[in-house]
Amino acid sequence: MKFYKYQGTGNDFVIIDDREGNFQLGQKEIAHLCHRRFGIGADGLMLLQNAEGYDFRMVYYNSDGTEGSMCGNGGRCLVRFASDLGIVQNFTTFIAIDGEHQAHIDPDKISLHMQNVSEIEAVSSDYFAQTGSPHLVRFSTAVQAEDVKNIGAQIRYSDTFKSRGGTNVNFVELVNQGLFVRTYERGVEDETYSCGTGVTAAALVANTIHGLTSPVAIQTIGGKLSIEFKGNAQTGFYDVYLIGPAVRVFEGEITSL
Repeated sequence: MKFYKYQGTGNDFVIIDDREGNFQLGQKEIAHLCHRRFGIGADGLMLLQNAEGYDFRMVYYNSDGTEGSMCGNGGRCLVRFASDLGIVQNFTTFIAIDGEHQAHIDPDKISLHMQNVSEIEAVSSDYFAQTGSPHLVRFSTAVQAEDVKNIGAQIRYSDTFKSRGGTNVNFVELVNQGLFVRTYERGVEDETYSCGTGVTAAALVANTIHGLTSPVAIQTIGGKLSIEFKGNAQTGFYDVYLIGPAVRVFEGEITSL
């Protein structure tokens, strides 16, 4: 089975062209492929499949092998993959677990249209937004000193979010008219270099609480992103775009597991 490795600001993925529908690996095998010591190494695995009425279907698995919710950087990488395959050129419409998405394709960036966000919810002194995946946003004055893995895990498994299936957790600092964002991702159960749905949540919460206007510049451990949007927390956010690079790293063949 042939595979491809892509990354978007350090958020990395194993991608498989499954247009023939032959992919049959289970949770254990997917987790093995994503393992950074015994497998290829990735934050998740994605399938590109056929979908009637769309250019393709995105199917996303977390690095623990479970099927995941929407992954923004994954979506951007899969769009780049579809472009590299010649399936699409400058624009695409595809279907993912959270519904229809469009994306604009440029040589140095992919601009992914995210779902509308109708509500920013206050949770104690933090904030919660659903951006295709659930995200808690916590503001920090020293984000690079935060214990993202341990504090993130505590919040992810807390009683507050048990009924929601847990949450991703973003630690956010206002820096130079933009944001520095670090994210604990459920399914990876660790900090990732970047999280697309997470930085989207951070930007919309920052607009609501601190008045940052579109576009919001984002710094992550893995690189720079930008969030564009219209609307506000009162009327709802729409035309939300996650913008940044998506790069092919290498390809190979899986001969055994």
